[in-house]
Parts: sequence; structure tokens; C-alpha cells
Amino acid sequence: MRMRGRVRAGLRGWGGVGAMAVVCTLVLACALLLPLLRTAGDGSTGTGGPGLSRAGQAAADDPCLDPAIKAHPEDQTLSPSGADGPTIEKIKAREGEKRKLVVGVDQNSYRWGYRNPNGGEDADLEGFDIDLVHRIAQDILGDADAVQFKAIPTNQRIPAIQNGRVDMVVRTMTINCTRVGQVAFSAPYFKTGQQVLAPKSSDIAGYDGTLANKKICTAEGSTAFSKLDEDKKAGDLVASADIRTTVPNQLDCLVRLQLGEVDAVVTDGALAASQAAQDPTVELKGSPFTTEYYGVAMKSDADDLVRRVNQILVDYRKDRTNGWQASYDRWLSATLDRDSAKSEPPPAKYLRKS
Repeated sequence: MRMRGRVRAGLRGWGGVGAMAVVCTLVLACALLLPLLRTAGDGSTGTGGPGLSRAGQAAADDPCLDPAIKAHPEDQTLSPSGADGPTIEKIKAREGEKRKLVVGVDQNSYRWGYRNPNGGEDADLEGFDIDLVHRIAQDILGDADAVQFKAIPTNQRIPAIQNGRVDMVVRTMTINCTRVGQVAFSAPYFKTGQQVLAPKSSDIAGYDGTLANKKICTAEGSTAFSKLDEDKKAGDLVASADIRTTVPNQLDCLVRLQLGEVDAVVTDGALAASQAAQDPTVELKGSPFTTEYYGVAMKSDADDLVRRVNQILVDYRKDRTNGWQASYDRWLSATLDRDSAKSEPPPAKYLRKS
């Protein structure tokens, strides 16, 4: 399939959108005064049945309580299918100028999702994630350019999906167990890991004791902040490291670093490498200290769309002319490694049943 040209203009900002608050009510009851509640399984996992334990129910409500999901959240996706379903049919039923795939993306991540700096006000969006969006639109709507891009800050990705503002998010979004309970993910399309970015002149050597008394910037709602917060509480991050600086967009951390307001940035190594390419005064410090995978995020009940995207990813990986490898060579080989082996996702496991 020929890779179509990129969409010109049409990008709408996201600055005015706030996350929708979700109010939950916790009902307390004394177990001694109530009969044992016996529930039937819903068939979604094959583990339900009479007398579902409190622990089992808790794991269903919070995927992170399931050790298997916590260890490999990237496996919690549906098997591929090329069939249309209710979600896809609604997308196809849009008329006129609205007959487009609405996708949340980044417009500031160099080589991932960014505006061509030489394109003026109507510059095309380009990058590895943008190529994938065009491929999905081509498959579903028959037109690679039938896309409405919406620029979304890091901390607004999940609300944008849940509120129905976008059909999906393709924005270097890491699959983790918490997010698996909030949105549905495709199979992984990229492998990365958290890494430290700091000035070349800094004495910071990596994710270690050299972060003592250093100010570290992360994006709000990012896996980087979650990891630092967990490690700080567990004593796995030096106690004097200051992780209080968070920003809506990950690129804002680079600005803070350039202004000398922070000493280091922690983010996905793939993004950090692109930022180092933008600013020759900074560099990656040390090796990645996590293993993470990017996935396409969609609404939790959009099963047909998840299956379709997974089928597209299977075909995209097989396409050696205009598929995953060609996009990697075009955008990422200069900033990561000419050999894409370290960035290739593992063979997909489709362990989610419904």
C-alpha cells in the first residue's frame, strides 16, 4: 500500500479540555450481618463463578492486583479481526467533512508527532506515530488522509478517550496495568524504557545515586512519574531526589531543563533520544531502567475497533515497503539505532477475551 501524504492543517488544540471528574461511592457493610453473596461469572475471564472471592472481585476492578496483568499488561488485548463492528460502522457513517478518524496525537515530539519546522503555519504533522495513524485511516476509511488530528497533552490522553472526544490516541502512550483498567489498548507497536536526560556537563550518570539533591521533571500522568513516585516510596530512588516538578506536556520538561529550573528529565528513552537530537547540549544518561511498550489506546468497550487496529498492526509489521520498518528507518534510525531490533515489540499475545 502506498503511504499517503500527511494531513495539512486541521489540527485543533486541546488546551480548553479538562478531565472529567469521576465520583465513586463506596458502600460499607458488615460482613457478619450479610449472607455470602454468590455471583455468576460474566464469561470475560473464564475464572468467574459462584462464590467469587473478594480478592477476585478486587482484581477485576483493579487490573494491577492481578500479578499476571501487572507483569505483562501489553498482553491484555483482543485477537485481530478485519471485520466491521458498531464502533467502526459509526465512524464510517460520518458524512462530508466529518467522515474522518478522530485521533489524539502529539504535535511537539520530534520525529514522533510534530509539525514540519519548514512548513509554516499550515505545516504537516509528521513522525512515526503519524505514519501509523495514516495507515489506520487508510484501512478503515479507504483514505490515508481522512484524519482529524487533535493535539492532546500527556495528562489528557485518557480523559479524551473516555469522554469520546477522540476515536483513539496514538501518542507514544505506554501500556500499563492502571491504564488497562481505564482504556483498551492494541497490541504493542514499539518497545522502549524509562531513561534519564540531563545536560552533557552534568555529573548525573543515570538512574542512580547521582540523582541525589537533583530536581527531576516528568509529565503529569506519565509512567515516568509513576515509576519515580513508587521508587521514592519504596526507597529505590535516592531519598533527596526532588520529583515534585511535573508539567502537562513532556516537552515542557526539556524547556525547564534548558532554563536551568530542573537538573534532569525522566521520560521514555525513545522520546529522550529525539529531544537530545533537538538540543545538542543534553544527552541520555545511563541505560533504560524499565521495559515498556507503546500501544494505540481506545475506549474500553470499542472491541471491534481494537480488533481491527490489531489486524492493521499485523499487516503493518509485514509490509516491508511502507510499513513499520520503513517508518522506523525514516524517522527514528538517526536518533535511536539504525538496527531497529531493540525497538521492535515482541510477538503479540492476545490474552483479553472480551
